[in-house]
Amino acid sequence: MTENIKGKLAVVTGASSGIGLCFCRELASRGCNLVMISNQREELGRCADDIARSFGVATYPLFVDLTSQDAAITILDYMDSKGLKADYLINNAGIFSFLPVVDTAPGKIDCFIRLHVAAVTDLSRAFALRFKARGKGRILNMSSMSCWMPMPGIALYSATKAYIRVFSRALYYEMRDYGVSVTVACPGGIATDLFGLPEPLKKLAVRIGAIDTPERFVSKAVKKMLKGKKQYINGILNRLAIFFVAILPTWARMQIKRRMLDKNITRP
Repeated sequence: MTENIKGKLAVVTGASSGIGLCFCRELASRGCNLVMISNQREELGRCADDIARSFGVATYPLFVDLTSQDAAITILDYMDSKGLKADYLINNAGIFSFLPVVDTAPGKIDCFIRLHVAAVTDLSRAFALRFKARGKGRILNMSSMSCWMPMPGIALYSATKAYIRVFSRALYYEMRDYGVSVTVACPGGIATDLFGLPEPLKKLAVRIGAIDTPERFVSKAVKKMLKGKKQYINGILNRLAIFFVAILPTWARMQIKRRMLDKNITRP
């Protein structure tokens, strides 16, 4: 049985768009109040107002650059100033790039590491400490199916997402004796525009269950988090793909890079 979250409080990063916004809507539909964190100030305010009005929950929009070294302190100080105590943390904020490593600016590389590694680590630790003191709490960290793919063209993304998965799995075991759960979600096959899939093909794939809509993925991920599961991979095809990805020969990886990834490169 999934726990009742009405009246509880979730902190969601990357909350003003995409899957992060889907998380906010899913949680709000269950009556959960929200601290919504984003670096998109105007979009964040609009989304927070819309969710509060649509679902009758309290929303607290907080503009924060998660790549800053004091981001976790800023968030905790804000919550303390409001007297807010979180029950859930969802580390969703992320970035993506199709550029090869040598074509990626040093600042962008630092952003990958700060956002996917440092921010996830800092926030997970900060909230885990508070959850441990209370004897309860749940953390959901967003990795990716690419964490199993040393794929040329998305090296920075897949490598940092691999860190999130390994870190989260280890933290799960460290926190389980204190009533705190840590779930890592590894989505693959989500119906977004990331790879430029034609709309009719995308709709067909959703209909036959080959890929998930963002809303369906988020609903399932929230249920896994609330049940205290340590990992969630959406869809049987994605779980099977892990094996085949591991044995993928070099020539096949290069074909995927050239035929699927390179066409999405936008160079500065």
